[in-house]
Amino acid sequence: MSYILAIDQGTSSSKAVLFDEELYQVAVAQEEFAQIYPKPGWVEHDPRDIILSTMGAIEKVVSDARISFREIAAIGITNQRETVVAWDAVTDQPLYNAIVWQDRRTADRCREIEESHGELIRRKTGLKPDPYFSATKMEWLLENVPVVREAARKGRLRFGTIDSWLIWNLTRENLHVCDFSNASRTMLFNIEKLEWDRDLLNLFGVEKEFLPEVVESCKLLGPSIYGPKIGGIAGDQQASLFGQTAFQTGDAKCTYGTGSFVLMNIGSEPKISDHGLLTTIGWKSTEETVYAVEGSIFATGALIGWLKDGLGIINSPSDTESLAREVNDNGGVFFSGALTGLGAPYWNSSARGMMIGLTRGTSKAHIVRAVLEYIAFRTREILELMEEETGIRLNKLLVDGGVTRNNFLMEMQANILNIPVDRSLIKETTALGAAMLAGICADLWDQESLKNKRISEVVFEPSGDRMEEEFKRWKEALKRSMNWAN
Repeated sequence: MSYILAIDQGTSSSKAVLFDEELYQVAVAQEEFAQIYPKPGWVEHDPRDIILSTMGAIEKVVSDARISFREIAAIGITNQRETVVAWDAVTDQPLYNAIVWQDRRTADRCREIEESHGELIRRKTGLKPDPYFSATKMEWLLENVPVVREAARKGRLRFGTIDSWLIWNLTRENLHVCDFSNASRTMLFNIEKLEWDRDLLNLFGVEKEFLPEVVESCKLLGPSIYGPKIGGIAGDQQASLFGQTAFQTGDAKCTYGTGSFVLMNIGSEPKISDHGLLTTIGWKSTEETVYAVEGSIFATGALIGWLKDGLGIINSPSDTESLAREVNDNGGVFFSGALTGLGAPYWNSSARGMMIGLTRGTSKAHIVRAVLEYIAFRTREILELMEEETGIRLNKLLVDGGVTRNNFLMEMQANILNIPVDRSLIKETTALGAAMLAGICADLWDQESLKNKRISEVVFEPSGDRMEEEFKRWKEALKRSMNWAN
């Protein structure tokens, strides 16, 4: 029996998941690490915590499964995207904390770039200037951290997304690589020419020598420090798309995690959005490059955490379902979850969270329901834009992520979309996608045979109530939260 080890390095924890040759989950281990908030709007991680937690999870899952590393055919890696690490190639030490995808410190710079180079960036990268992406994080590090500038002057600076940082530390040869899906999230990569773009490198002052070599999502690298080679790499949302077996043009999925990410497979040609959606590389193999259109919602699961830790109105995430069922409607309360700005299609970094319609009769159940409605409404507006731009009418939505455990939300989502919502039986869909890619590299299976591997846990059918009036009122409320920080 051979196994595949999938590393899922996320925003709040590092996870290792072991799958067997039939893609059954054998064991999982997870280690959390600290979130660092130096200033309002700034979010950082200690890169050493990322590596130590990843290695701890790897070693624990292998120990728990009572297997040896020799039984592992390949290692897959999936990771939080856009987050940037700068390190010294000689000492292997980070030069600053990792700047996380949620970080908004470069918002003013992004507004400048939008005015001067927004169309150029959109055309070349499929992205919209926003602090979310990697380029302005790298620029900020070069301009504000003396040790980063010094490493650049000496030719020792290395930049990377989290897949790069992991591979550097987990391969015996300290390979400096990233895959196409992660490269496409940097705002420095030309998604049509499939190369680092000279115009954009010049714009942000980033030398090509600082950046990793870009490799296929399915390519054997290594050996790793544990022995097995690394065989599959993809950003977390692209890995989830693959893990959902969304291999056909028009297949769409939404992962409800810290944020929510809606991706639709659009085939082998990049189509640049005119309405605030992103075009990204889904995955790349020797045979094909698959593109996806994406809508990003910055805070969904994070909102549930805020209800618990910030407001203290729930004791656990599961309380949101029971509370939402206590009331028949939102009691006139509408919510904007723009705690760190708004993503697609608005890209308004100055938007802020807002709750409107509160009265003496408002209960915590109304507040919780309004937050869940926000998640469902944001998903609807993104999917409607995707249908408009692609001309593809969705017949179902594939879903995964921790927030999908909330049956009330999934029932409401099916109603609001008026299509079935299909929740995967395997919770670790992101890790599954990385494992699938790694297994292809290790010749354990091919992509065609994977189509029958996806198993639905439950399909939520629409009941007819699309909540049209609530949706209209919510959109009006959302407008009021725009540009608040300005």
